[in-house]
Amino acid sequence: MIIPASTRAIEQAARHPHPAATMHGHDALIGMTVPLMGVAWQRERIVLGESIRPALAAGIAQRGMTAIDLAHAAQPALALEKTGAGPQRVTLAYDPAAPEAARPALLAAAAQGGWPIAGDTQSMALLTLAERISASDIPVLLEGPTGTGKEVLARFVHRLSPRSTGPFVAVNCAAMPEAMLEALLFGHRKGAFTGATEAGEGLFRAADKGTLLLDEIGELPLALQAKLLRALQEGEVLPLGATRPISVDVRIIAATNRHLAVEAEAGRFREDLLYRLNVFPLRIPALRDRPGDIAPLAFGMLLRHGAATGLPGWIDADALALLESHPWPGNVRELENVIRRALLLSGEARAIGADHIVFDSAVRPVSETATPAAAQPAGARTLSDVAFASEAQAILAALASHAGNRSATARALGISERTLRYRLASMRASGLVAAKRAGGAA
Repeated sequence: MIIPASTRAIEQAARHPHPAATMHGHDALIGMTVPLMGVAWQRERIVLGESIRPALAAGIAQRGMTAIDLAHAAQPALALEKTGAGPQRVTLAYDPAAPEAARPALLAAAAQGGWPIAGDTQSMALLTLAERISASDIPVLLEGPTGTGKEVLARFVHRLSPRSTGPFVAVNCAAMPEAMLEALLFGHRKGAFTGATEAGEGLFRAADKGTLLLDEIGELPLALQAKLLRALQEGEVLPLGATRPISVDVRIIAATNRHLAVEAEAGRFREDLLYRLNVFPLRIPALRDRPGDIAPLAFGMLLRHGAATGLPGWIDADALALLESHPWPGNVRELENVIRRALLLSGEARAIGADHIVFDSAVRPVSETATPAAAQPAGARTLSDVAFASEAQAILAALASHAGNRSATARALGISERTLRYRLASMRASGLVAAKRAGGAA
């Protein structure tokens, strides 16, 4: 990290990085933030300064670094200034009497350029482990709930790997029909199937000398799992309609929101493929389990969506407290929705306040009355309400019989874990879960 004290020092430091420079006016903020940053991948990309000129910031950006202009101000503000094609400078003004309030904003600023944002000890430990893994070519399995940032972590591993100059290709295995997915992954020859008027190289070959992310790999059909296993073992693919395999040099990163060991036990995922992918699994916790990430991520969303003039440049303490108390069933994706909504609701305010925070509504709309569906008089309930209450009772009974294990409950009910999570969130919003527990306690 380069921490110069003046414009001349910035120019010299940008040419000859030296981490020993200091900025005495910002020692408190820097001292509490720098230890939270990655040792190499983050610190070496940052230039901290005061009154950084736009031309100098542009030169710093051309070197692949991020210029962060620090200043003291009574009204804190975070902004991203752009000149030309890309971002040139992040400006962070903060109250020197409360540097801790600016720490999440500085963490968000330091992650500019698509790098992970982390402030929680769990996330920092995960990134440290991912940094070590990136130096090798072993397959990586990323597990975690939907919306936790698995693709961001996959790109992080790729950018720090020896393959960083090669392509990074991502495909969602749940988004394509089986026949199309096979051709998309492994390629096809001209005339291999109806409509194949031209040959296609496939994503494995497109990712040659790089990284291929197979997102939602738990949705991959069993027939394609066998073909994927051979590609991993032999380093070659057989395009549709071809008779000779083609060698490929690809690192595989697989991501899933399912427990693949449970899927393999149920016969829905090949056990041999699981062992091949599970060389080094990385588990990404739900956002509610890493509360230290919420404020930095919120400021990161502010930089991404609120960089335009006239939009709020800060998130006040009450709003952050509200964000940190929310359970975040939709994880980071839900947080982004909330910040974008707050930016629209804030009008001409200089900061996002607690009254601008509106959380995502449940999957099933909540009735205007707060009366739980199960407690409503029979005559006031529609057929939809009755069906919803019956479904809720079946889910609660299955949860109780499986000791609260959601994976086992989902299998018993014949639904996916994601569907079960949505049902439970809707039940909580409608008061059914609380009403049921209260009835049981009585």
